[in-house]
Amino acid sequence: MHRAAGGRGRQPPVLKKFGQHFLNDPGILTAIVDALAPTKSDTVIEVGPGRGALTEILAQRAGKLIAVEIDRALAAQLREKFEVANNVEIVEGDFLEADTRSLAGDDFLLIGNVPYYITTPIVFKALESPIPRRSVFLVQREVADRLAAKAGSDDYGALSVNVAAVAEVETVLHVPATAFRPVPKVESAVVRLTPRVEYLVPAQSLPAFRSFVQAAFGQRRKQMQRMLRSVRGLSGGGALEILERADIDPTARPETLSPERFARLFQLI
Repeated sequence: MHRAAGGRGRQPPVLKKFGQHFLNDPGILTAIVDALAPTKSDTVIEVGPGRGALTEILAQRAGKLIAVEIDRALAAQLREKFEVANNVEIVEGDFLEADTRSLAGDDFLLIGNVPYYITTPIVFKALESPIPRRSVFLVQREVADRLAAKAGSDDYGALSVNVAAVAEVETVLHVPATAFRPVPKVESAVVRLTPRVEYLVPAQSLPAFRSFVQAAFGQRRKQMQRMLRSVRGLSGGGALEILERADIDPTARPETLSPERFARLFQLI
């Protein structure tokens, strides 16, 4: 987990089970908070504050900060560190199991240094109601490339489409491995997610849409006509008719379709 490092003094040990790597570059930490752009009127949820270096900057700029830390020792240290900060609340627990509405209401910003092995669940939780007004994540660069990928690129896939159905994605900063301690084996990047005013598919249809997109990219090398016949059980004529109505070339492949085309196709079937 790429985490924000705290100040000097005795620190809890790095726990491999949480994938902990601590970020301690002041310039990069400030740039990450700048990407979120919190103000004194904002409530911010921070995922995985670690030793609290990012938390320190956020506490100065946000109206209220709720930091959710799964590591018991780090959570205890954070409570001690921020005990006099009236606008900071430390919550010990797993963000994936947290009720964000009870923590922050319906209007909040979200920020976090996210471990690779649970990046996708955290991103999708950030796209559930109540959806944050803006989210900023420090993730493995490979994941950032997939999140922001466009149709036809090597990194484009189900994750790209499913996130794009709900939010605009920007890569705002690349972070070298040397900025962390211990130094990870991968580069990182900061991505910003901003919810669309209108989703590409209705909110209640998102689970079904995600399943459809996953199934389509499970056969990404197949032509669209064959893919539809396979994942939807359509006849050849039925698949051709739907693709014609969606203005999609039957010989195209899933990796070439934009999120908007996927949404149109999903609505037709």
